[in-house]
Amino acid sequence: MNISPSTQTTLQLFGGVAGVLILASAIGALLKWRVAQGQPNSVIDNLNARVNAWWVMVAVIGLAFAFGKGGVIVLFYLISFYALREFISLAYTRRGDHHAIAAAFYIGLPVQYFLVWIDWYGLYSIFIPVYAFLVLPILAAVGGDTQRFLERTSKIQWGLMVCVFCISHVPALLTLQIPGFEGRNLLLIAFLVIVVQGSDVLQYVWGKLFGRRKVAPELSPSKTWEGLVGGVASATALGAALYWATPFNPWQAALMALTICLMGFFGGLVMSAIKRDRGVKDWGSMIEGHGGMLDRLDSVIFAAPIYFHALRYWWVP
Repeated sequence: MNISPSTQTTLQLFGGVAGVLILASAIGALLKWRVAQGQPNSVIDNLNARVNAWWVMVAVIGLAFAFGKGGVIVLFYLISFYALREFISLAYTRRGDHHAIAAAFYIGLPVQYFLVWIDWYGLYSIFIPVYAFLVLPILAAVGGDTQRFLERTSKIQWGLMVCVFCISHVPALLTLQIPGFEGRNLLLIAFLVIVVQGSDVLQYVWGKLFGRRKVAPELSPSKTWEGLVGGVASATALGAALYWATPFNPWQAALMALTICLMGFFGGLVMSAIKRDRGVKDWGSMIEGHGGMLDRLDSVIFAAPIYFHALRYWWVP
């Protein structure tokens, strides 16, 4: 049975990720046995819960990849749906917002992903920032409720932008026509997810080992300068090492990785600020060890559009 080069490269990437997870699972089991001696331990139990959650997420992404473009679009459609639900559930809304919220879920969300599916870049790039931005407050105004109107409307607009528009740029990577990279666009998604999520993990590890000075203690007490510098530098090196799976050369891969890691970090800060404003620690409890969908995607949300447009501007003729 012949395996295409793109499929072989994808399998190699997933094999590497599986290898890392096997090692992490073994370390977690060893710590549970030797350090915790089988008893409850908050740090070790949290680590093992995170590793288990990663196994599930990698399996889901791998299944979506197996179904190609359709599988990836369906996966991220569902991700956007659950992320938007988490966002709206924490927003202050009133009865007069019901039409706007319904339009966000049942028109804005499916239309955006349909436009990505048919590769109508000229419309999916402006559909939410322009048309939905204008229509949502109109629907809210028709409800006739003016109490905290600006706050309520802006939260729905923000939710649609963050949870649908930004996230939809991940499957939109499949529509890019990069010369010499045809049929390999799934690897663009793999690069984005591995580097950005790897940066999050590495920032956590560096912060736990060497963290002393807080970056923004009021927003995210766990983020330190040592963790930020060490994690971003390590993830940048990881991105450079993965250049063979991308249309980039090593220095381009490093620069792209640095850019999306920094955007991911700032995305995490922004989403943490929103959580602090709402008085919650996590967006939800959907993913064991990770909180809600938005807790896992806050970095990707800000990195994906920048990554997409950098690719489209410099690598697509």
